[in-house]
Amino acid sequence: MNTIQLEFTEQRNIRASQRLQQGILQILKVLLGTFIVSIGVLILKHSEIITGGTVGLSLSLSYWLGTSFSVTYLLVNIPFYVLSLFKMGWKFTVSTLFAVSALSLMSAAAARLPEFVLPGWFGAAIGGSVMGLGMSYLFLNGSSLGGSNILALIFHKKFGWNPGKVMFVLDGLIIAGSFYSIGLFKGIYSVLSIVILSFMIHLFKSRFAAPAKAPAQTRIVPAAEAS
Repeated sequence: MNTIQLEFTEQRNIRASQRLQQGILQILKVLLGTFIVSIGVLILKHSEIITGGTVGLSLSLSYWLGTSFSVTYLLVNIPFYVLSLFKMGWKFTVSTLFAVSALSLMSAAAARLPEFVLPGWFGAAIGGSVMGLGMSYLFLNGSSLGGSNILALIFHKKFGWNPGKVMFVLDGLIIAGSFYSIGLFKGIYSVLSIVILSFMIHLFKSRFAAPAKAPAQTRIVPAAEAS
């Protein structure tokens, strides 16, 4: 094998190693964002309030039907995967599917914790803030939690609409329809939670559409230069 072939093989191996490292890093980022969101969901659930999006819709249905949040959440998101595939591409869709599945598993694990009750104001303020932070981190890393998250990013990408405001409107409709299952006062706390969540997303909105920085290219030094 001559020098040119050796250099080509070395370049190919380095590129493959870089892609593997980037893939592992992306998985870790999605898991981190999902873990942050799962803490917010746990706080909301034990405050007996909801939030917007498919997370809030799934919480509302689980309260009303007495079903598992993790299973309900997976089922509610199915139609949005198809929309995401056509509008956002397969990479975003696969990443979203991974994030939704991870959140479902984390929520199922959290269901084994001892029962406790948190005040509604705490759930609205802290739960909404934590969820907003986690969702923003997922958006910044090319993922989402399905549902209104996908719609907000599609509208932001196509029309430049503020994703925080879009999510606030969609989430408001979901919460308005959930007053029956959670009651008036918890519904008011739920509205407060989406105000805080939307504000958190608004803080990061300018970076959602920013082009990702290209990874640093490793320069291969030919054998002739190295000698």
